[in-house]
Amino acid sequence: MTNRSRALKQRGFTILETMIAIAVMCIGVVSVLAVFGTAVAATQNAQENLIARQKALEAMESIYTARNTQQITFPQIANISSGGIFTDGPTPLESAGPDGLVNTADDVDFAATGVCPTGPECITLPGPDGILGTADDTAMSLAYFQRQIQIASVLESDGTINPNLKQVTVTVGYTTAGSKTPRAYTVNALISAFR
Repeated sequence: MTNRSRALKQRGFTILETMIAIAVMCIGVVSVLAVFGTAVAATQNAQENLIARQKALEAMESIYTARNTQQITFPQIANISSGGIFTDGPTPLESAGPDGLVNTADDVDFAATGVCPTGPECITLPGPDGILGTADDTAMSLAYFQRQIQIASVLESDGTINPNLKQVTVTVGYTTAGSKTPRAYTVNALISAFR
């Protein structure tokens, strides 16, 4: 066999090389699709994360405002089990009652206020036209959100309770329909008896 005929036989891809190239390309395409799916899921959770953050900060701000305006006294800033006004354990997002504070015994179901027909709190989203405030707007129920306010005493360095300082922890938890994994957003702050 001459060198010329041997060179002609070695030109081009073999079937094995082609199959390996296809396998490598398939792995690359599947990896890109997996990353795309993860990005879509993260985008879906972004809205719920933002709502949870806002509802936690809203509760914390209402506590500070009530203390600053002397609507409530410092000893009232405690859970019911400790002689205060804030409910123990997680509760659905409800409308603040006459005291203007959330997670207290006088909270009102949103269906009673006429704001949300489903009962728990809801938010208004733009409809198909993408413009908020038009006739096609839709209500998104926040029935899968729960808020918990925990108020604890703060200890001095010698182990005694500081009578002028409390730790407030607001946790908003939720489980979305698409993801069965429970998620939570927590805000911690210290509040003093002094304004």
